[in-house]
Amino acid sequence: MHWEDAVNTVNNDPGVQPERSTPSLAKRIEGHFQSKTLAGLMGLVPLLVTIFVIAFIIGYADGFVRPLPFVSDRPWDFPGIGLIAVIVIFYLVGLMISTAAGRRVMDGASALLGHIPVIKTIYGVTNQATTLMASDFNFSRVVFLEWPREGMVAMGFVTGRAYSRTSDHSLAIVYIPTVPNPTSGNMAFINEDDLLETDIAVEDAVKLIFSGGIVLPQTLALARMPREARDHEFIGRFETHREE
Repeated sequence: MHWEDAVNTVNNDPGVQPERSTPSLAKRIEGHFQSKTLAGLMGLVPLLVTIFVIAFIIGYADGFVRPLPFVSDRPWDFPGIGLIAVIVIFYLVGLMISTAAGRRVMDGASALLGHIPVIKTIYGVTNQATTLMASDFNFSRVVFLEWPREGMVAMGFVTGRAYSRTSDHSLAIVYIPTVPNPTSGNMAFINEDDLLETDIAVEDAVKLIFSGGIVLPQTLALARMPREARDHEFIGRFETHREE
């Protein structure tokens, strides 16, 4: 009998059970140590990365600002002055682009950078990403809709509404982003009755998209809420978890 036949005989015979070896104490200790060490590492990585990025930004800014003649060896020459200077610059730029003249200057600079090879690609992608992250307050709410086929739902953001000139009928304009690059996606004009409402906040939905489904909300509720029907159909509340 071949070893494959012997294995099949054991698996098919309910009276014959394969022996299972119990892990030794050393193996259990090793597994416990490895799992807890990995859990600790995963828990500290976001904090460590944040500290590293902040320290890098402060060091880089200080290295540029502190050697300047009007800063070096002055009372305001201290560690962190570079970061303060960067924040002040951001604030002043924000004030500038909030005016009509400032917006024209920024539009001119964007148009110029948009015609330079290589730079236009980098600037275009970065500009789209920052515009999307800054525009999450323009999304009125998060919804789900059957997309791209019946029986499959996709998450989208309601960005506006299209009204009929001859009736009270209106369509919701829904932006369906792609994952993990939400700067591209699809747009749908859909009846309100065909939307699934959810309690996910816009900020949590943006995090979900950028993380590719890794950063999940603890729970989410879905409900179909027709405008003309009195009885709303509550789909259910679901607990989410990430597959190991």
